Formats: sequence, C-alpha cells, structure tokens
Amino acid sequence: MKVCEITGKTAVVGNNVSHSNRKTKRKFSPNLKTKRFWSEEEGRWITLKVSTSGIKTINKKGLAVALKEAAAAQKVY
Repeated sequence: MKVCEITGKTAVVGNNVSHSNRKTKRKFSPNLKTKRFWSEEEGRWITLKVSTSGIKTINKKGLAVALKEAAAAQKVY
C-alpha cells in the first residue's frame, strides 16, 4: 500500500481538468522511496518506505526519534 511509514501520507483524490474545463477523477500519489537507514541503537540497517518529506524529517530529528514519534502517532488512531 502507498503509505509513508514516518509521516503517514497516503494518496489523495482530485480532478484532471481539461482545456474545456471538463473534470475527471484522478489520484495524487505520495512521493515514496524505499530507503535503508542505519540504526546506531540496533546496529543494523532498517528499510523503510518513506516519502521525501519523511526522509527530511529523519535527517533533521534522527532515525530513533522519528520512528518513536511515528509509532506514537499511529497509536492515537
């Protein structure tokens, strides 16, 4: 399924709009990449399917903090 494992981004629905202003449904998929991250705490590689904004979040906060926040956000629902 196309869901970012860090930010939780999913596909959203919108319209294709033609020159004559006809509207047909379309899907906007998140920009997902499969990326390996090195975990210092566990001493191993972790493979995640993340959006590019999720990669920026991991680079800014660190892998451990980002995974902890993502797990806490999923428990809320």
